[in-house]
Amino acid sequence: MASQDWLEKDFYKVLGVAKDVSDAELKKVYRKLARKYHPDSNPGDAKAEAKFKEITEAYSVLSDQEQRKEYDAIRAMGGGARFTAPNGAGGQSAQGFEDVFANLFGGRGGFGGFGGFGGPIPGNDLTAATSIPFIDSVNGTTIKLSYEGLAPINAKIPAGVMDGQKIKLRGKGQPSPNGGPNGDLIITVNVKPHPVFSRDGNNLRVTVPITFAEAVLGATIQVPTLGGDPVKLKVSPNTPNGRVLRVKGKGVQSSKGVGDLLATVEVLVPAHISDKAAKALKEFDELLPAEDPRADLINRAGLL
Repeated sequence: MASQDWLEKDFYKVLGVAKDVSDAELKKVYRKLARKYHPDSNPGDAKAEAKFKEITEAYSVLSDQEQRKEYDAIRAMGGGARFTAPNGAGGQSAQGFEDVFANLFGGRGGFGGFGGFGGPIPGNDLTAATSIPFIDSVNGTTIKLSYEGLAPINAKIPAGVMDGQKIKLRGKGQPSPNGGPNGDLIITVNVKPHPVFSRDGNNLRVTVPITFAEAVLGATIQVPTLGGDPVKLKVSPNTPNGRVLRVKGKGVQSSKGVGDLLATVEVLVPAHISDKAAKALKEFDELLPAEDPRADLINRAGLL
């Protein structure tokens, strides 16, 4: 992907990070900026779209260790320097841009057919960003990308892709100018949030409301699954709020295995109850053991 325009682009400045930024901090900053400037969040805003493409390009280079090393070397080599052709204007005999790449990267950056420097070189990589529905990130999908001067590209997004993950499609980039291999296509995938489900590795999480009576007495409830029929789940008597119930094999299926569906129980408190229900509840409370549910909390806090 190395090209002369790297000398003119400060990717660290684009993302607002230091040159020694860690991978984790780089990803955190990128995701924040991507959410801010994503076209879905700024419909019809050409400036925001241009900014989104700019930060995506910067992240695609800096998040790849090999490309980042190349980029840093090129920037360090070319900072403030001017590259002119051999025997250029003013009588200068400066090393050409292609020569510098050939010397720096062992011929990979050279341009065969330009004065004989270097052999066949790969075509430039292409970068793209796409937003897909949550269910497509779990099941996988195929998207179509278009680039000026190239035939449309069908890009397969594998099942289990995570939000912010980069997918590299080898040979789907620009063709080589001199018979080398095609470049790669690097796609940054943004996953739209789901109103019910969330990801936890290969597990899916869902919050399931139950009534007070179901929590105390136990019940069999229906729990939704992603893209399938609801499943029945047993709630044991005296189930506390926040308990997690597991449904095996109903999570994300990826190359790393199959996850589970984790259902977190949320005991609902009625907003309004009748006088009769209030009286019954008071009678119920009087039948319970005389215990202070906060006694242990206060003891552990060191207040007594």
